Amino acid sequence: MANDLLFQLALSEVSQIGCVQAKLLIEHFGDAASIFNAKESQLKTLDGIGEIRAKKIKSFSNFKKAEEEIAFIEKYKIQPLFITDKNYPQRLLNCYDSPTMLFYKGDADLNVSKIISIVGTRSNTNYAKQIVEKLITELASQNILIISGMALGVDALAHKNAIKNELSTIGVLAHGLDQIYPSTHANLAKEMLKNNGGLLTEFQSKTKPDKHNFPIRNRIVAGISDATIVIETDIKGGSLITAELANGYNRDVFAVPGKLTDKKSSGCNYLIRNNKAILFTEAKELLAVMGWEEKTKAKTKKQKTLFVEFSKEEKIIVDLLQEQELVSIDELKLKSNLSNSIFATAMLNLELQGIVNSLPGKIYTLS
Repeated sequence: MANDLLFQLALSEVSQIGCVQAKLLIEHFGDAASIFNAKESQLKTLDGIGEIRAKKIKSFSNFKKAEEEIAFIEKYKIQPLFITDKNYPQRLLNCYDSPTMLFYKGDADLNVSKIISIVGTRSNTNYAKQIVEKLITELASQNILIISGMALGVDALAHKNAIKNELSTIGVLAHGLDQIYPSTHANLAKEMLKNNGGLLTEFQSKTKPDKHNFPIRNRIVAGISDATIVIETDIKGGSLITAELANGYNRDVFAVPGKLTDKKSSGCNYLIRNNKAILFTEAKELLAVMGWEEKTKAKTKKQKTLFVEFSKEEKIIVDLLQEQELVSIDELKLKSNLSNSIFATAMLNLELQGIVNSLPGKIYTLS
């Protein structure tokens, strides 16, 4: 296991081998060790790798850094999550640029059924504070995992209110796990860990919170959740980057409207005006769009499905929809454990047969 981890850590350090190239290599060779043991001729013929990247892999020699990182991981009981690990956040696998390696400290399940990200300005107004408090209080009974970026302002409000309402919350960091930024959030991080939460990053220890790391971090915030809620942001705010990324990953985005004259709400108003976000005013709207409403009536199987012969893949999807009346496309895909192509084909067949209906917000239900 330690030997596997050594090569996994080394792979993320090879110059010009980013997340996309690493994923191509893993899909072809199966594991990190096999990549380093492959011949240069095998590597350079792969699409997206070529001669220059192949040489970078074969000439890589800085395994000492990987050994030091393993010592850090073992000392502080950090969980390394390679892209093939069963505990790796499965939602991220649907993102083309999913991180090759993640580092996680905490107890929260990264693959729970309901995850939302809450983002916004670092210099929030009292309006944003009230919205965050109201939202998380209304979600308290839903057992939803709250994700944010540990920054000042809205991020901190999201984490603190999650703890207050006994919801697990995870902070996604733009640096290594050997530090907390800003340092004033050191106690907040401890409280999160103490209350079944966690800290997650793709950066190795000794990585500083440099400016360019934050947009990189934002793609994890966007991709790991089912929906992103933007609460108060300027038109140039970093939260808009997260919202754009979430849209690109086919995630639902919500935005809280603000006064037209309020610069700190200009980003939210922009998202709503340009149909890049659903207008958000209260939690029950979010629950309805996501198909997370609690049903008071007993679930009944649709009679018409009893007389249709399904393929094995179609039956998996129908059974899931019979268990839960409204299901988001991402949750359905995740629970089905089907490949993207097989899932898409099965869903298309079911829609053509009139077995399933597509609702606004990428929600599906049986006809």
